Amino acid sequence: MARFAVLALSTVALLVVACSDAAPPATTEATAVAGSTESDAAAASTESDAAAGSTESDAAAASTESEAVAASTASDAAAGSTESDAAAASTESDAAAGSTESDAVAASTVVARGGPGGEPWRELVPGGSWINSEPLTIAGLIAERRVVLIDFWTYTCVNCIRTLPYLREWHEKYAERGLTIIGVHTPEFDFEKIRDNVVAAIAERGIDYAVVQDNDYRTWRAFSNRFWPAKYLIGADGSLRYQHFGEGNYVKTEQEIRAALTEAGWDLSGIAVGTVDSQRRDPAAVRSTRELYGGYQRNYAQSGVYAGQIEYYDGPDRSFWYSDDVEHMYGRWYLQGQWLNAAEAIVHDRVTVNFEDYLALTFEARSVNVVLDPPGLPFDVRVEIDGRPLTVDEAGADIRFDADGNSFFRADQARLYAIVELPASGEHELKLRSNSDRFGVFAFTFGVYIEGP
Repeated sequence: MARFAVLALSTVALLVVACSDAAPPATTEATAVAGSTESDAAAASTESDAAAGSTESDAAAASTESEAVAASTASDAAAGSTESDAAAASTESDAAAGSTESDAVAASTVVARGGPGGEPWRELVPGGSWINSEPLTIAGLIAERRVVLIDFWTYTCVNCIRTLPYLREWHEKYAERGLTIIGVHTPEFDFEKIRDNVVAAIAERGIDYAVVQDNDYRTWRAFSNRFWPAKYLIGADGSLRYQHFGEGNYVKTEQEIRAALTEAGWDLSGIAVGTVDSQRRDPAAVRSTRELYGGYQRNYAQSGVYAGQIEYYDGPDRSFWYSDDVEHMYGRWYLQGQWLNAAEAIVHDRVTVNFEDYLALTFEARSVNVVLDPPGLPFDVRVEIDGRPLTVDEAGADIRFDADGNSFFRADQARLYAIVELPASGEHELKLRSNSDRFGVFAFTFGVYIEGP
């Protein structure tokens, strides 16, 4: 089933990455959409054959503005130019939750768009909780001749996580030379709205620049944004100088930062431009499994259908006994035992002793990550590949081994867990098992990079 996403921007031709579940990425070029409005500039995405990229009009489940549920599309197999050149972006549906991980979107454009009378092109909407900083405004920063880089992100988004090393580097190099980076944390899941969780993630990822929580999506909407991650560079004159959606194009982004700083009169002598434009893709990778969601808000949406057993669709918030006696389809997950289909996660719904219940899926990738929000006391989750424990060479960063050689991770925080990192990309069967009735899977993400999630 072909999936593609097209970004409509008003000033440039964009690279559109298209992928099929059965073929490697093929690239085509799309011309700029004539007559698009300023609100279009942040990006509009469409998707054929079951809609991998969700838009506001795609929404299948309604939500209020204060509870806007993010729908994401990301490609661990592409974006920017391809995943080897750049990588992926996630999209959000303001009205609902339906989404999938598509075979990608990333695009950038240089623009020069300002507000009236020297006002900033866009402004942060006040009211969010600030971390690492007192409350800031773009207007106040440009009054000090500072250049502002706005980064929309959420802490369990794997595409966002992949961009963080570059943001940290730019902060270290240019914070004293006129650049202010502001991470606008717009949550995908409800647990990402909790300040303590965001603070813990910021500490874990070594983020020192300012972050503001955007739990009600007010700043997201003020920017007409649709993607995680998304970067908007605002010059010292208040104009939008550059924007980029997704991973990659790090050298180009830094060059635009430097141009804006130089124009504002800042001295950048002695500071070299970075040389890494994207992460290295595994040459053995042909495709990457789309992002898979556990909750019915996304499974019941037009772009969903991640659960592979019909019982799941008999109604929301219901507990069912599942028998894993059906043929497995690629890009779906399957259950054995008693499970509850909750709004944002599929939750193991009984206490067991011998890890007899499981969630299984077939994937193609080099790395696998899973998002959990474990309530209460920590619990263990066993991870198996092709019917056996992982080896040390196959284990993700969060994997441990017990005395019997079982591979597992300890679920003790609401976050993304890196569970598989193979020597080479390939197709395998994954099983997760836990005895806990608090084991709930929110999402799986997959990667084809030589290093990292």
